[in-house]
Amino acid sequence: MTLHSLKSLFLLAAATAAFAFAADAPAQEAPDALVKRITAEVMDTAKNDKEIKAGNRKRILQVVEDKILPHVDLERTVSMAVGRHWREATPQQRRQLTEEFRTMLIRTYAGALSLVGDQKLVYMPLRAAPDDTDVTVRFEVRQLRGRDPVQVSYRLYKATDGWKVYDVNVLGVWLVETYKSSFSNEIARDGIDGLIRTLSDRNRELAARATG
Repeated sequence: MTLHSLKSLFLLAAATAAFAFAADAPAQEAPDALVKRITAEVMDTAKNDKEIKAGNRKRILQVVEDKILPHVDLERTVSMAVGRHWREATPQQRRQLTEEFRTMLIRTYAGALSLVGDQKLVYMPLRAAPDDTDVTVRFEVRQLRGRDPVQVSYRLYKATDGWKVYDVNVLGVWLVETYKSSFSNEIARDGIDGLIRTLSDRNRELAARATG
């Protein structure tokens, strides 16, 4: 499987599983219970919202913006993917990296969200102590027509305003580690500004496909 295929699989699985948490979720709700409850809500929206089913791009982007990204710690994800180079980046470069990464995920999630169908999620027992502040929630995405289930894991940490997702594993491949390799190569070749340009170019490509 190519790197591009792995990234596409991650993005589809992550969007299908609704990388999402509600702003009004109970503060003491366990992370696995939270994921189960809100995943069901978002998948139900994707399946039954007439505008989403009709391919209304604006509505799909709205769902991604409102229900998914506000509850993911993108800066933490990007800083881990950039690694030691994050310390070398200026505040402006950090903002640009995070914003370009955010834009890329919005557009990719939007495309994947429109493909949600009759997938079934089967969760594994949460292996965590009551006072743990960093946990992993594991589940399988089971599809119809005899396809093999997709193994997915979320890493979450307990922030001051609730649990936040910062990494995802699909079929044994962690998102942060996947991007760390490609980001490192890009920075070694063209510096942090070169990585920002690469992400920006990718975003323009995604935008062109969406309107093409």
